[in-house]
Formats: sequence, C-alpha cells, structure tokens
Amino acid sequence: MKSIRKTLAFTALAASLCFSAAVQARDLVIALRSEPTSMDPQFHSLTPNTQLSETIFDPLVRTDAVAKPVPALAESWSVDGDTWTFNLRKGVTFTDGTPFTAQDVIFTYERVPKVPNSPSSYALYLSSIDKLEAVDDHTLKITTKGPSPVLLPNLSMVPIMSHKAASGPAPEGKTTVELNRGEGLIGTGPYKFVSWKRGAEIVLERNDNYWGDKPAWERVIYRPITNPAARVAALLAGDVDLIEDPPTDDLPKLKENKNLYVQETPSVRVIYIALMQGDEVPAGMSGTDGKNPLKDRRVREALSLAIDRQSIVDRVMGGSAMAAANLLAYPAFGTSEKHSKAAAADVERAKKLLAEAGYPDGFTVSLGSPAGRYTNDQRIAQVVAAMWARIGIKTDVETMAPAVFFKQRNAHAFSTYLAGWAASSGEMLNPLNSLVVTKQPDRGLGTTNWSKYSNPEVDALVLEASRTLDDDKRSQLLQKAGDMVMEDYGILPLQFEMSVWAMKNDVRYDGRADQMTLAQDMRPAN
Repeated sequence: MKSIRKTLAFTALAASLCFSAAVQARDLVIALRSEPTSMDPQFHSLTPNTQLSETIFDPLVRTDAVAKPVPALAESWSVDGDTWTFNLRKGVTFTDGTPFTAQDVIFTYERVPKVPNSPSSYALYLSSIDKLEAVDDHTLKITTKGPSPVLLPNLSMVPIMSHKAASGPAPEGKTTVELNRGEGLIGTGPYKFVSWKRGAEIVLERNDNYWGDKPAWERVIYRPITNPAARVAALLAGDVDLIEDPPTDDLPKLKENKNLYVQETPSVRVIYIALMQGDEVPAGMSGTDGKNPLKDRRVREALSLAIDRQSIVDRVMGGSAMAAANLLAYPAFGTSEKHSKAAAADVERAKKLLAEAGYPDGFTVSLGSPAGRYTNDQRIAQVVAAMWARIGIKTDVETMAPAVFFKQRNAHAFSTYLAGWAASSGEMLNPLNSLVVTKQPDRGLGTTNWSKYSNPEVDALVLEASRTLDDDKRSQLLQKAGDMVMEDYGILPLQFEMSVWAMKNDVRYDGRADQMTLAQDMRPAN
C-alpha cells in the first residue's frame, strides 16, 4: 500500500511539474495600453517607462504592491541624522557578468540630472541628496540636505544602471538615443532586454542569474495596443495573455467569461486638469483681450465648479473610479479631511464667478489630452469640454498619441491639459512636489508642473515637510499646503483611477496601487 501511495504521489507531482513547466515554457504576451516613450530608465518618469525599467533593472529599495519600501539591491539600511548607510547585496551581477558595486549606484544618481530634455525628470526623487560616498564596494553612504523622510520610496523610483555598460563620451554617458537602441541597457533585474520594435513589440528574456526569485516565464513580449477594444479582442482571440486597462463598459462581460480573470486594485493615480497660469496668453486661447483669465482665481473656480466629477465616474468610468477633491485620496498620509469629498457641480455659481471676473460671455481655450495613456482619457476630455460649454467656455479638445502629447504639453502648446500622476511614496508630498511646487529643474522641484502655477507659501510648506521627520508635523504641513492649493484652484483634480487588468484564466497578477504592470510578479494560476 505504501508503495502504491508513493507511486501515486510521485505521478501527481510529476504531472503537476509538467503542467507548470508547460505553462511557463510559453511566451508571456502582455498588451500595453501605452508604449514607453524611451528605454532610457532616467529619461521620462512615466509609468509605461518605469514599469519596464523595473523589469530590466533593480533600484536600491523597491516598493511593494501597497507602496511600502522593501529591500532590493540594498539588503538593509540605517540612518543617523542626515546620513543614511546602505548595505548593498553581495554576489549580484549585471547581465553582462560585471559585479554590482556602490560605484554603479553613484554613477546612476549622478547621471540623473545630466539627462537632457527630460519631459518629467527623475531629479525629483534625488533632490534631497547632498553627497554620495562609496565606503567600500558594498557600502554606500548618502548624506541628505536635511532630514529626508521619503528618501526610501523616492530611491525606489530610480533603477540602478551599470557604470561600465552605460558610460560614454556624453555628459550623461550613454545617451537616450543609444539606450533606445539597446546599447548599454544592462541591468541586474529579473529580465534582460532583447529588442524593441517601435509600435510593435518589446521582447525580454529571463535573467537566469537573477539574485532574487526567478520569474515564471522565460520570455516576455510586450505589445502596445492603444485601442481598448483592440486589446480586448486580442485577449478574447488568445493572442495575448494579459491586458492593461480593459474598457470599463466591457468589465461585466469580461468578469462573466469563465476563460478570463479580472483583477481590480485601488490606485494612487489622480487624473487632473492643469490650467496655464503664466503672464502671457496661453496657446489656443482667444476672446480675452490679450489677458490670461486663468490667472484669476474666480475663473479657475468657475472651471472647477462646471465639472460634474461624479457624473464622469458614473457615466464615463462605469463606477471604476472615485471623484477627487485633492491630489491624493483621504485618508492617505498628508491629506486633509476638509478636501476628502468632491464638491458638486454648480453651473449657476460658475457663471456668476465668470461674470465677476469680467468674462460674462466666456472665452475660448484648448484642452490637450493623451489618447490612450489613461483610462478613457479622450472621453473624459470631451465630457469636460461639454461641461465647460455650459458656462460659456468654448473648448477645442486636442487629443494625440501619448508621446506626442507630452512633447506638446512641455512646449506649452495648450491652454489647459488633462494628465495623471501616481504618488510613488503614498503620501501627499509626492504629488505636491511634482505637480504644484514652483518649477525649479536644477533642484528637482516642480518637475511635472508645466502649468506655471506658483505659490511661494505652498513652496515653503512643502519644502519644510520634506525635511520634517516627525510624522504628525509633516502630515499637518502637507495638509495645510494641499488645502491652500485646492482653495486656490491651482490644479483641478478629477478622479482617482481604479487599476484593472484582464487575463487568461491560467495567469494571475495581483496588481499594484501604483498601476505598474510587472511581468516578474505574474504567475501561473495553479
């Protein structure tokens, strides 16, 4: 009897292993809603770029699915005042066989501010660092410019490059153009780069010498499919294994399909509208007698009051979002209960404010939006334009491919624009520092503030918060800064996205609050 049981157990185990191997032997094909703008891991702080970088490279510290810092290339760390000591993981090699050392970290961090023409610079994440020192090959000291309470989550955003592979004659070493060709694209991550055919596919192969948990699939193919219906069609046809961001209208049917699995995860991404607030008349604006009405708080409030956020959530998003009243959802760290619930639309009040500001007949603006970067982004832009029309604001909606949109946005080609931001640290310091602090590229501040909004009092509060280790005090400072921005209508939050992935029933991905799609975290269902 024992012999029979052993034989049966062995047979079952063998069958299980064979099934697992068969699943893992096939390519894992992932349909992306937006193609990365670059392979350079320090060119553009954008989720499609970052999620790919985190698959090829490793940061010193990474964040888990709920934004908690966990060890990566640094296996432990300690802090004494303004000095952080990181104990680096030994025995780690890059995919070209070169040992990983503290010099690679220093090279990486020093490269960040040298990368030219960055649409959203990674300098934001390193702005608190004053000095870097390699004590030895596996010990790194970082001296900050003062207390730096969010250093760890910030470092999680900067993947470590190979000093040897990424060096070059340019100030930044290998240039973005060279990295886009795959030159110097050598990391320590779970997968290694094979090829990139723009508009078609990105191919990665498993790094069998990876120091961490081995990924389940030998080869991963990313296919950018920007049309949501086409992504669903590819999944239903079996051409891809997993898709990002299925259309909200299709979710009920996808959930009913026994051959599919749908994962929904709350996110930390806010979708917002930025208003150009410089002294000059913004591009795409007319009917204002040579003035920029967006500099007037009453006009900004009117534009906000015209938007029915809950209607967008219900009718455009199918309930897969939450109306936003701030840049991060309450009760996340540093958020204020005062701005925890989105205000109802008030068209009559909005019209009155416009009249008080001297624009009873409204004026014309342009509203730029990416096409396919965020869930239903084009539809949301069109709905906002219709809502603004109710108060006399004629809006020309300009939608385009994400890469084109970001270039145009950075060139101030719109009066207003729709975009999104995911709070990497899970606290208000990140979106405030990125989106509304006065733009100071040399200090890594306001790196994604392209609206020219500037409030010195807000700047001072955010700067003080960034140097305050006491959680209660830091939270109070951030709440005050956030309240000021919202009451100034310096930026108009619309909604917080719900992250959704649909996949074949034999694949599982638990999702992440930061919305990143990481192949290394996907696994066979069994």
